Amino acid sequence: MAKLPKQVNQFSKQYPKIWHAFNELGERCHEAGPLDEKTRRLIKLALSIGAGLEGATHSAVRNARRTGVTADEINHVALLAVTTLGLPAATRAMTWIGDLQEAE
Repeated sequence: MAKLPKQVNQFSKQYPKIWHAFNELGERCHEAGPLDEKTRRLIKLALSIGAGLEGATHSAVRNARRTGVTADEINHVALLAVTTLGLPAATRAMTWIGDLQEAE
């Protein structure tokens, strides 16, 4: 299991019922449609990048890597952000992705 950030661990311990419900909702959303696991993980990464959410991007990268998405595929998602979100947003995402790739 991937190591979660300290704040997330604290939240899960302080509010276990909410944490459980949140995870259940995530599982149900992933199971609700026809997309395969890899596609879902890449979309979650793109959504996190597009929303400008560092923690969500870190989480999406961890989950994608755990399910077999390659570093090159993850980097490609960030690169695709250049023409949609702009170079600053794409390089911000590349920095966040790099945070986890350096730790590998």
